[in-house]
Parts: sequence; structure tokens; C-alpha cells
Amino acid sequence: MRKTERFPVKGANSLWHIYKTVPFLKVVKNFIIIQIARYTPSLKVKNWLYRTFLRMNVGNETAFALMVMVDIMFPERISIGRNSVIGYNTTILAHEYLIKEYRLGDVKIGDEVLIGANTTILPGVTIGDGAVVSAGTLVHKDVPEGVFVGGNPMRTIYTKQEMEERNKVDQHLREEGEA
Repeated sequence: MRKTERFPVKGANSLWHIYKTVPFLKVVKNFIIIQIARYTPSLKVKNWLYRTFLRMNVGNETAFALMVMVDIMFPERISIGRNSVIGYNTTILAHEYLIKEYRLGDVKIGDEVLIGANTTILPGVTIGDGAVVSAGTLVHKDVPEGVFVGGNPMRTIYTKQEMEERNKVDQHLREEGEA
């Protein structure tokens, strides 16, 4: 289950209430920083932009591929551990505007997580350390550590134990190839 805070609105749909929920100038600043980061090829510069101007918690050696789109309204609610990879054109949302309410939720991505290209991560989701998310996945619920998930709807492809066994076999094959 996603962990989100719900805020009901009256009258027009919640997106019409956007600047009651987040200051206009914050959105403009975030938009500019995010667009610069999306096209910047330097991983160090991207991480510096995210940490400095968007107040995101980004771990050392985390890599954002080109065109990653972080939440424009509430990027400070995104936390990514160390040595993770966020794949090309991935979207990470910390908000969702619905008809009668809007929702906010922290996104927590652990250490050494691999997020495949074109993935969408919804608000209020936690992705555990060492997890793998296949390309094109809609992450709509928590992902336990070490698990390989994918698809829409997202499902478990390999459990943590199955992933550990696959990694042992891969390591053994690499060692045989080097001999």
C-alpha cells in the first residue's frame, strides 16, 4: 500500500488548486533546474543540482540517466540511496492531483537499486536496497529489498532468494570464463 497524505478540494478539480498547494515561483525554479538536469550528461552535476536546488536526498555515486523527470512540485520528498541507477526517461512522482483531492507521498529508493528505462514511480512508494525494477514498470506499491519486479501491473519476477541464486550462478560462470 502506498503511503500518501490526502487533501480534499472543493469545486474544480485539484489541479486547479495547484498554486494553493505549492508556490508558483517554486514550480518555475524547479522546472528550470529539472530541465537543465534532464539534458546534462555529467552525473556529478545532476546530483549537485538535485541536492543544492531541489533539496533531494541523493546518495553518493547514484546515476540519473538522461531525461529522468523528478517531481516538479515536491522534489524534496524524493530520497535515493547510494550507488543506484535511475534509467532513461524515468518519472518519479511525489504528488498526484485527482478530481476531488490531491495526494502527497515520500518516495524512498534504497542503496544499489536499478530502475529500468521508462519506469514511472508513484508517490508514497519505498523501493528496498538492491531491488531491480524492469524497464517500463509502473511502481504502484512498495518493492522489498533484493526483489526483481516488472510490468504493468507490477509483479514480482524473482524473489530475493531467486536473485541471490542467479547472482551466484552468474559469478561462477564469470570465474570459469576467466580461468
